[in-house]
Amino acid sequence: MNIKENIDNLKKDLENYDAMLLAVTKTHGIDKIMEVYDYGLRDFGENKVQELIEKKEKMPDDINWHLIGHLQTNKVNKIVGEVCLIHSVDSLKILNKINNRAKSLSIVQDCLIQINVSKEESKSGFYVDEIDNLIKEASKLENIKIKGLMTMAPNTEDENLIRNCFRELKKIFDNLSNLSYNNLEMKYLSMGMTHDYNIALEEGANIIRVGSKIFGKRMYKNVR
Repeated sequence: MNIKENIDNLKKDLENYDAMLLAVTKTHGIDKIMEVYDYGLRDFGENKVQELIEKKEKMPDDINWHLIGHLQTNKVNKIVGEVCLIHSVDSLKILNKINNRAKSLSIVQDCLIQINVSKEESKSGFYVDEIDNLIKEASKLENIKIKGLMTMAPNTEDENLIRNCFRELKKIFDNLSNLSYNNLEMKYLSMGMTHDYNIALEEGANIIRVGSKIFGKRMYKNVR
């Protein structure tokens, strides 16, 4: 099966949903990414800042780049202003650093808040009971805009656990949509990857992050 067939199959799965297909380019080379670009996709996600910057420099300017991986504090200055959306804001410290960098560039950086719904120690993100305080603190920052939420489901074969995780985040998303803050706009709900995107779509995701279902297996020796 080739890349075009992969994308066509994904588009069929998306037919009944108003959702963005975000192509995750982690470890894949420019030639493969250009195949996807030439077939019409314009939203690409990268896990690592340096890899994203290197690829962005070699790719067309009309691509919407998303940072979906963990953002280290020492990489904030490199990525703010380079992406349309940072999916992985997982601490107030990071949010403040993003705001300060955006202020120095005279821009507003769009972000998603990563929520660790399942409370797994191996995952980053705010716990559900931290969200209210986070939103209050974030409302003081003028150079970021919270555009929604992101999560990763538990690493399990139990579809009920996965579904419950996504369902809980959708409820939080809907509740936050009723709040009125200048820098809060619940537009994006980023849930679901290659192995669980169908469940995520059923539970309300409007961004799915898909890599191997488009590109095939990761190519760790071919990142350029």
